[in-house]
Amino acid sequence: MDTGPRIDFTPNQRLPDPCIEVVDARFAPLRLFSATVEQLATGFHWAEGPVWFGDGRFLLFSDIPNNRILRWDDTSGALSEYRKPSNNANGHTRDRQGRLLSCEHLTRRVTRTEYDGRITVIADKYKGKRLNSPNDIVCHSDGAIWFTDPSFGIMSAWEGEPAKQELAHGVYRVDPATGDLALAIDDLEAPNGLAFSPDERVLYVVESLAKPHRRIWAYDVDGVSLKNKRLFVDAGGPGAFDGIKVDTSGNVWCGFGGSSAPGSNAARDDGVVVYDPQGVKLGHIHLPERCANLCFGGAKMNRLFMASSHSLYALYVNARGCG
Repeated sequence: MDTGPRIDFTPNQRLPDPCIEVVDARFAPLRLFSATVEQLATGFHWAEGPVWFGDGRFLLFSDIPNNRILRWDDTSGALSEYRKPSNNANGHTRDRQGRLLSCEHLTRRVTRTEYDGRITVIADKYKGKRLNSPNDIVCHSDGAIWFTDPSFGIMSAWEGEPAKQELAHGVYRVDPATGDLALAIDDLEAPNGLAFSPDERVLYVVESLAKPHRRIWAYDVDGVSLKNKRLFVDAGGPGAFDGIKVDTSGNVWCGFGGSSAPGSNAARDDGVVVYDPQGVKLGHIHLPERCANLCFGGAKMNRLFMASSHSLYALYVNARGCG
């Protein structure tokens, strides 16, 4: 099995875990006193796109440069290759029938893995032009698939293959009845992570190359379209948001990476930041690596899995993920 850098990690011995920072007193009830950050696996080049399969008690996630999807087994802790090559798959989710939906950089498409393992292409072109490199993906309860399409996968051979950008960066919706692809957002610089509020009336979208700071935007969901764009969170500095998830109370959990600029304290900033539905920062889970994406899972959907550069981390929390 191809590997990447291995990160030494020792769980904190003291409780509560000092890696879990309470910024706002309302975050304290979300922290479990006896839970600590765990490193489940390491040795990846760039871990991304975790998705939980509760019916099988396993987690899938991407190691994009190594061109593989990995499987971590909850019953044994074993790590194995689920799919290689993966077409440099990035983000994943499950559709309303429990099938795996994947964003593939190399093939510049969104796919569905059928129950028998066959691959169905969901989207690869818009108005006759190739997508850039689908990045992250969510499924609405009506069956519609929403995904972001920045150009990270066609910028180099690290996460795909260099290629000409044919379309502006966008956020798309796939109609559940017709399969038609509609462009929902076309004015963001590298849209990335996205997630619905618990009632699905709001869609949050990360703008990962926004200037001067990275941002998260909120949109009202109006049937098949979005309206009332508004700023949800501004990073307020050189740090970067990535993948996001929402808990049942509407709090937004964001993968975050600190600045690599000289003199910055990136290691202190890396991890997961949590905001309330009004965009007020509640807490910060500090990790030794930047967190690219995350998901809730476990038997009670209260275990936060964090795909973070070269490692996979987990933390039990007093919150449950949506979906």
